[in-house]
Amino acid sequence: QVQLVESGGGLVQAGGSLRLSCAVSGRTISNYVMGWFRQAPGKEREIVAFLPRSDKNTYTDSVWGRFTISRDNAKNTLYLQMNSLKPEDTAVYYCAASSTVSSLRLPSSYAYWGQGTQVTVSS
Repeated sequence: QVQLVESGGGLVQAGGSLRLSCAVSGRTISNYVMGWFRQAPGKEREIVAFLPRSDKNTYTDSVWGRFTISRDNAKNTLYLQMNSLKPEDTAVYYCAASSTVSSLRLPSSYAYWGQGTQVTVSS
């Protein structure tokens, strides 16, 4: 069974930075496509970034140039470095793991999820 545990969320002022971590246990993350999603109150869960096995990062347009997804296979951990944060980035952030290779922007493509970590950006 794959377990994912996020950490690193918090309250930050606009323009600040946070780094989220997702510790994975049970399986090796190099075998999965790993993704970060977020969900703001009253909104649907949306993709932020995903990292295929080929390590060709993909980002949603709203975070391009500000966020960086990466993984440390030795630590079996996924990261999301978030810079130049904006109030509209406020949401619960989730990491997820997928065994598929298609439709990777959709939450339904991911079988394993963490519990989420709150990110709040004040103006």
